Amino acid sequence: MNVRKTWRERLAGFKDLPKVKPIPEPMRAKHGEGSIVIPSPQEVDALMRQVPEGRLVTVFQIGEALACVHGANIGCTVSTAIFASMAAQAAHEDELAGESVVTPYWRTLKANGELNPKYPGGIAALMGRLEAEGHVVVQEGKRFLVEDYGKKLVKP
Repeated sequence: MNVRKTWRERLAGFKDLPKVKPIPEPMRAKHGEGSIVIPSPQEVDALMRQVPEGRLVTVFQIGEALACVHGANIGCTVSTAIFASMAAQAAHEDELAGESVVTPYWRTLKANGELNPKYPGGIAALMGRLEAEGHVVVQEGKRFLVEDYGKKLVKP
């Protein structure tokens, strides 16, 4: 019988990360020569945990902060976004298990201040948590964004 891993186990499962490597050829037109870091999920989760109530961070900021830590030119935003999503799912599992302190995933936004509808509970749950912390969420077309999110960003 194949037992499904918990999200927390999945976060711990990437033993070969972080990894710094040359920026792939297709990305060089935009980013130039240099190196890119593919962070570990634990690093992403750790930075997400540092965001205090009432403040925000973007996936892009997390990737850039981890690039600095590893001496790389850029952070892989795709990997960072995937690992942020995994951290959100693990936090949700922790909440369901009765944990009182979990990764505040609702404070991690997409690069443009947009809420991530794939996080646990979807847009409605994220809006509730963010508004409870004093943020204003606005709808633009099909997207939901934190109003003036740039003024509330922390430096990870």
